[in-house]
Amino acid sequence: MRFLDHRDPLPESLRGAIIALGNFDGFHLGHQAVAKQAIDWARADGRPSIIATFDPHPVRHFKPDAPPFRLTTLEQRQELYLAAGATAMLVFHFDGELAGTTAEDFVKVLLAEHLGAAGVVTGEDFTFGKARGGNFEKLVSLGKEVGIEARAAQPVLDGGKPVSSSRVREALREGDPQEAARLLTRPFAIRGIVEHGDKRGRTIGYPTANLSIEHYLRPKYGIYAVTGRILSTGQELLGAANIGVRPQFEPPKELLEPYFFDFSGDLYGQEIEVAFHHFLRGEAKFDSLEALTAQMEKDCLEARHLLSARGND
Repeated sequence: MRFLDHRDPLPESLRGAIIALGNFDGFHLGHQAVAKQAIDWARADGRPSIIATFDPHPVRHFKPDAPPFRLTTLEQRQELYLAAGATAMLVFHFDGELAGTTAEDFVKVLLAEHLGAAGVVTGEDFTFGKARGGNFEKLVSLGKEVGIEARAAQPVLDGGKPVSSSRVREALREGDPQEAARLLTRPFAIRGIVEHGDKRGRTIGYPTANLSIEHYLRPKYGIYAVTGRILSTGQELLGAANIGVRPQFEPPKELLEPYFFDFSGDLYGQEIEVAFHHFLRGEAKFDSLEALTAQMEKDCLEARHLLSARGND
């Protein structure tokens, strides 16, 4: 799949594309509906389809001190967009220059001249341009002037409310990964490189793979039943993971620490993805290492049971 930067010239073969335009961070049910409409339209007209996204997220540009809220990395989005059937992913690099681009220039200069778009699909509430000066109605009118047809995908309603990234984030912060997975159509997953830690888990019989959480949204701290995937091999692992600051040990350090059952290989330096399936309990400090290991044994038994039942859900 082509990975495109809006600052670079677009390959001639991708001009005349239909572009799904939005942030598409979580790529949840609502985002998928926008993408599907664009891809179906492109296929019907014999055109390439492009799913666009913004990185950094505009919120990060305007509020650099905002707590981490990302649901996916660019690499994860690229895989999701490819699986959806898009020809390419386009990344709008969101910086001061793009933030200062007027709605008129965004359509006439970026979409029409630079990208040569034939059509654009957005959500009904999509805004764009300097100070959010453009909305869908403006996209339609400006597009007509330069030969770009604009269409809006209807919001996907769930329980009478639109599916949104905010709902996904709320579910994760409340410790409900199953609700998040329902809206995303897949479990929320953190991807990272396994780092060397203090090896404390190894000394108590539960060696963990330590991952930095980086810019991902922080789900509710605690213990989860998880699956892991080694990206280089595709191997899937079952396990239990702690995400949080490890109150049992000093100094506190925010980490994602999965322990994978029945696995004894070396994961250091490998990129893995950890998917959150069930919340088991919150983080806690125990009176002794013996009490901690006894609880960890219970957690692992519960995680095994829950994960073994996945195929029966």
